[in-house]
Amino acid sequence: MSENKAVKQIIGKTFMEIAEAIKTGQFGNKVKVGLTILGSEHGIENLVKGAELAAKQDSNFDIVLIGPKVDTDLEIVEVQTEEEMHKKMEELLDNGYIHSCVTMHYNFPIGVSTVGRVITPGFGKEMYIATTTGTSSAHRTEAMVKNALYGIITAKAMGINEPTVGILNLDGARQVERALKELDANGYKINFAESMRSDGGAVMRGNDLLGGTADVMVTDTLTGNIMMKVFSSYTTGGSYEALGYGYGPGIGDGYERIILILSRASGVPVVANALKYAAKLSQGKLIEVAREEFEKAKNANFEEILRSITKDNKKVKEDEEVSVPPKEIVTGSISGIDIMDLEDAVKVLWKAGIYAESGMGCTGPIVLVNEEKLNEATDVLSKAGFVAKEGDIC
Repeated sequence: MSENKAVKQIIGKTFMEIAEAIKTGQFGNKVKVGLTILGSEHGIENLVKGAELAAKQDSNFDIVLIGPKVDTDLEIVEVQTEEEMHKKMEELLDNGYIHSCVTMHYNFPIGVSTVGRVITPGFGKEMYIATTTGTSSAHRTEAMVKNALYGIITAKAMGINEPTVGILNLDGARQVERALKELDANGYKINFAESMRSDGGAVMRGNDLLGGTADVMVTDTLTGNIMMKVFSSYTTGGSYEALGYGYGPGIGDGYERIILILSRASGVPVVANALKYAAKLSQGKLIEVAREEFEKAKNANFEEILRSITKDNKKVKEDEEVSVPPKEIVTGSISGIDIMDLEDAVKVLWKAGIYAESGMGCTGPIVLVNEEKLNEATDVLSKAGFVAKEGDIC
């Protein structure tokens, strides 16, 4: 080959790379996303097909398979066992050869949990479920407060600058809501979603799950895991996950690997989507976003708020006797009280001389009082820490 011909080929290749970069918006070296290919209930072929589909659909990133040799045009780093596979995955992430990786059956440290991404059936809207695997904290309510931050971090790395946040109506949801509202009041901006139900509020019901009311849906990990399985395989009977983007990246304070989780039941479409999810998170600088958001949250007393959740906050001592005030007609209701605190809230009102009863409304636990004493009762419960500062009156 003549020198001129070689130069022309280099120039031609350079122009092609520039044209591709202008077309895709991806300049410089492409992001590399790993995929481990051992462990699927549907076999290695299922994972390889998912990787090949992702490569066909999106040329903005490269895929590196980690596992035994297979017949494919994709790059392969060969290993033979799952143990070797995860060790090699961590090595490739830590030395920067790959920027993120999609895998199965991987154990995160306590404090790290994953943010899943689903397509809701109501309006075909995407929603982030925080969280779906791993454990943010051994304390369930504290974990859910952390999960909210993890979901916000993930959504921001995916390009949603001001994600809306909803809290699934589970035990502890009202305590989580109060903690997040305190964090917001302290300067860490949280955009609370409004339920599609007529009574609104940031605590989400089943309708909101189906409709994708919030960008980020906060839940405990076990519930989130079940939701992921339902959203991804409700059309297939459960044995094959055909929809969505998988269980998402592990997020935690100080955790600096982008590792996304698939189920062993994840099918070809989910594998392909998970790889694209991983690439987008790498391109969106997930690790940097996480550092920034954790720092902002800590500046808003995030750690103090978490400590207040886990310490013993009994408002009424177990051995304290409280006299019941004279019975009154109770048609006014106060919501926003956690089910675990309901009886204590009633006793606090009795102690203040206000007759009250516990009940269950359409959105969860309520305290019933006389209509004329509604504002006074709400103020008492607010000062005692049972409801958000502004109160939740039905």
